[in-house]
Amino acid sequence: MKKYLILIAMSGFIICLDQATKMYIHSQFNHGDTVSVIHNFFNITYVRNTGAAFGFLRDANETLRNLFFLSVPPLAAIVIFFMLRATPKEDVWAVFSLSAIFAGAIGNYIDRLHYGFVVDFLDFHYYGQVSWPAFNVADISIVTGIGLMVLLEMRKKKPVPANV
Repeated sequence: MKKYLILIAMSGFIICLDQATKMYIHSQFNHGDTVSVIHNFFNITYVRNTGAAFGFLRDANETLRNLFFLSVPPLAAIVIFFMLRATPKEDVWAVFSLSAIFAGAIGNYIDRLHYGFVVDFLDFHYYGQVSWPAFNVADISIVTGIGLMVLLEMRKKKPVPANV
């Protein structure tokens, strides 16, 4: 039961933070507006992402794109619930990892249902020459959860095969 409480609490916090920041950006900025926070390094820029990470499927047929983006998050949530069910309650870091991925997926899914796109606004760049695609709190949560999952898998001791 503890792992489900962690999922609910952590997801609730991340989703609320994600949606609050996106609502602020959506209500206070016009699409494309930008404010420099750290000159030549970090801006708040209102971007409407109709694709996935790095604009994946941005230019795909709208019907296909909508079908994909409206069906994948619920399927991902179901997979995460099954993974969580199989995760030992003592493996708290794995529970955190799955909860972070779940929260991020739901945060971006809410945007797609509400707006038809994902609100991105964290815009890192180097003197306007090299830039990272804009992202949001949900994206940070997904990447952190996946990164933690990868680290946990790398730390697992693999049995050494016996020489025959």
